[in-house]
Amino acid sequence: SRGRRGYSSAGAAEFLHRSIVPTMHYQRSLPRLPVPKLEDTIMRYLNAQKPLLNDDQFRKTEEIAHAFEKGIGRELHEQLVAQDSQNKHTSYITGPWFDMYLKAREPVVLNFNAFMSFNPDPKPEYNDQLTRATNMTVSAIRFMKTFRAGYLEPEVFHLNPEKSDTELFKKIIRFVPSSVSWFGAYMVNAYPLDMSQYFRLFNSTRVPKLEKDELYTDEKAKHLLVLRNGNFYVFDVIDRDGNMLKPSEIQAHLKYILSDNSPAPAFPLGYLSSENRDTWASLRKNLLDNGNAEALQKVDSAVFCLSLDDFPIKDFVHLSHTMLHGDGANRWYDKSFNLIITKDGTAGINFEHSWGDGVAVLRFQNEVFKDSTKSPAISPQSQPASVDSSKAVQKLDFKLNDALKAGITKAKQKFDATVESLSVNMIQFQEGGKELLKQKKVSPDAVAQLAFQMAFLRQYNQTVATYESCSTAAFKHGRTETIRPASVHTKKCSEAFVKELSKHSTEDLQKLIVECSKYHGRLTKEAAMGQGFDRHLFGLRHLALSKGLALPDFYQDQAYARLNHNIISTSTLVSPAVQLGGFGPVVSDGFGLGYQVHDDWIGCNVSSYPTRNGEEFLQCIYKSLEDIFNVLKGKKIGG
Repeated sequence: SRGRRGYSSAGAAEFLHRSIVPTMHYQRSLPRLPVPKLEDTIMRYLNAQKPLLNDDQFRKTEEIAHAFEKGIGRELHEQLVAQDSQNKHTSYITGPWFDMYLKAREPVVLNFNAFMSFNPDPKPEYNDQLTRATNMTVSAIRFMKTFRAGYLEPEVFHLNPEKSDTELFKKIIRFVPSSVSWFGAYMVNAYPLDMSQYFRLFNSTRVPKLEKDELYTDEKAKHLLVLRNGNFYVFDVIDRDGNMLKPSEIQAHLKYILSDNSPAPAFPLGYLSSENRDTWASLRKNLLDNGNAEALQKVDSAVFCLSLDDFPIKDFVHLSHTMLHGDGANRWYDKSFNLIITKDGTAGINFEHSWGDGVAVLRFQNEVFKDSTKSPAISPQSQPASVDSSKAVQKLDFKLNDALKAGITKAKQKFDATVESLSVNMIQFQEGGKELLKQKKVSPDAVAQLAFQMAFLRQYNQTVATYESCSTAAFKHGRTETIRPASVHTKKCSEAFVKELSKHSTEDLQKLIVECSKYHGRLTKEAAMGQGFDRHLFGLRHLALSKGLALPDFYQDQAYARLNHNIISTSTLVSPAVQLGGFGPVVSDGFGLGYQVHDDWIGCNVSSYPTRNGEEFLQCIYKSLEDIFNVLKGKKIGG
């Protein structure tokens, strides 16, 4: 009910909702991320290596792995377990994972940042740029205030929502102490998820430093950062009592920014956040020494960054390019997220990845979409408040010396060249989706991943290292685990479809698909339960290096390097708020593959650099999906 939402003196809702179960109610009692048994990890590792190696290579890798398991690996594992039991407030992967992201020196744009674009507002007239920017900004601030007040519904994964996603359950569980509340939820098959990342959504940025960046958060800051035409603007969106500015005033200030005809800066600062991190760290020091400390502080501490683009979206490919990288001048890639809204009201989020994973960003997007479409703060007819925006809105002015100007110019050249070499392609497979696959008792995700393996085999005649991300948010401070979709099963099935179709009956092929589905289901379950092998091996390697030990032979095996050179990197999400999600390839000769399996269709979008042909890859995926669906329907297929 709206009555529970809390109104400011201005009469606008300050909160999205008021959960009767406090936001962080389950956090204390979340189960800890398990450190898998070393023998399980080695077995899973070898299972993932098998389809990628020939017999001789596999024998060698197997020997190296077993030697590691008996020797230095065992010692490291015991140290990791001991260290983990001394740090019960967190998970064994937290430190190493932050280190991995923050020590990486590649630019964040295209290498780490991902995007998710919003569906349009169902009411067409609300997709006007000013209207949508105002409504989404207000909803984002409501989310922030709701979260900070402890009113945001806790994030819970319900396996049996009829029993657990009910008012009765919430009324009971709120009285169960935080130290044991997780068990109460677990009893009704509900899994509360870790929410430790959420605070970094707001007032946060990644600050470039030599060798290792830092995450910075300043929850006291009350202003919004708005970028338009490469210019930087700030204005307060929270007053000194902690109330949100009236929506009509936010609208007035955004209107003022949208009608400002200042020229684009000759040296747009935004490009610096697209640079190599060490280069950017040195340039940032120069910026600070050159009298820009106050302006940079405004950028870093802003509630979030709203990027207003001056062009409409032409098609899905243009949408992907815009949200994944844009033009470089009108983004600040270091902010925890940029909310991007184009001339025709198309909206998306580009987020920096070190502070958090898709789960937190997706929850934010779902809430912002729902609130801005169902309870919009203003309508297209609303008049902006008659306030003096020229006083309230401050345009940031940066003092640039020759070294900084040269640095920006060089950053722009590098950015333009990289973006120029990036291709994005997409397909929509309309011949079926989740419903049909579930009817045929196969896992929809397994079928999508099988199609990717089959497609790569068809196009390049090989099986390569493949990565699928899986959230481990069911555990305290969980991040992600890797599912390894390329298996001996997918290889065997792909070869049957691509190379030896005539040898197999439709029934044989169906059995092979079911086999893949079962195995993929097992891998997914293991990963979600913290029983993959990638993070464990990563943690052991991190421990060895942090102790100053020589890198064990296991990690110097070429096969280990090849398995971690993920040519096919994949990630999936389906949500009523999100139209499309995507990211760049993680290696220069790879594919970045975002996909969604809907009830009756499957969408894929793929990014690649010139060494790979993404368009052809998608055509092969289409053909593979067609073949798999036909076989499941009992049809005979031709080569």
